[in-house]
Amino acid sequence: MIARRTILGAAGALATVIAGLTPSGASAAEKLNWAHVYEVTEPFHTESLWAAEEIKKRTEGRYEIQVYPASQLGKEADINQGLTLGTVDIIISGSSFAAREYPPIGVTYYPYIFRDPAHLVAYAKSDVFKRLAAGYEEASGHHIAAVTYYGTRHTTANKAVKTCADLKGVKMRVPDVPAYLAMPQACGANTAPIAFAEVYLALQNGTVEAQENPLTTIEAKKFYEVQSHIALTGHITDHLNTVVSQTRWASLSDADKAIFSEVMLEAATRATKIVQEREAALVETFRGRGIDVAEVDKADFEKTVKERAPLEKYGYRQEDYDAIRAVQ
Repeated sequence: MIARRTILGAAGALATVIAGLTPSGASAAEKLNWAHVYEVTEPFHTESLWAAEEIKKRTEGRYEIQVYPASQLGKEADINQGLTLGTVDIIISGSSFAAREYPPIGVTYYPYIFRDPAHLVAYAKSDVFKRLAAGYEEASGHHIAAVTYYGTRHTTANKAVKTCADLKGVKMRVPDVPAYLAMPQACGANTAPIAFAEVYLALQNGTVEAQENPLTTIEAKKFYEVQSHIALTGHITDHLNTVVSQTRWASLSDADKAIFSEVMLEAATRATKIVQEREAALVETFRGRGIDVAEVDKADFEKTVKERAPLEKYGYRQEDYDAIRAVQ
């Protein structure tokens, strides 16, 4: 009996020692949900996973972030609403959705506002970005922590497109977003807001004759199989925002806000680099598949858009446009 008590006592003492070695906050990690609509193979997901682990590491395990890809927590409109409802803490989403809360920030989708991806990256570090992001935060309560380059949007069609006039009368699928519609409608295309999942079939059966998306999307969704031409219209330098909900952002200490911001900016930089590298290789990849990939008269496109779809038509401010254009 004495031996048994000795063994039990030793076991209890060992358990106490082990408990003492366990970090006090290990079981109190806060659970956060991070949602987006992109596939698991895309950098917007892989770098979000990296960021989630990095935040956990840099906060010594005080935050555990679960990343939900591919619309697992809802479509883009749903996850934006989820920020307010409290069902998500962090999302990746386009400025077109941020513009629903604060219209001026949508100017970043106005055609040809950015010269190239480098200009977008410079904008994301500029005072005008800080001002627009602050306006969005005041209107919505939510905090934009980083901007990621999504890709430059180009046009695919079943005929050569060199000038804006070449799109006149063409049946073209375009997302139902005002700034996305600006270039095609200014050029006289007949636009149709077909659901993204149905675009391939619509191109295949002739419901529409053209569409516009970044080269990486044209590759991923195999639009090149049902379109013979890619016109490098480069009309929108598309991008995504990493947004933290008002409730979650307010709950963070200043030190944790700094960690979240730093990591999310690093993740955005990593994803941007991956997208740029993929885009650079795709032009020759498509040409190797027999697709006509051609430059266009961008000056003609830009001039026509300014004349027929002025930015004021969409509620954007000239001062914001001018400030972004001036960013070097």
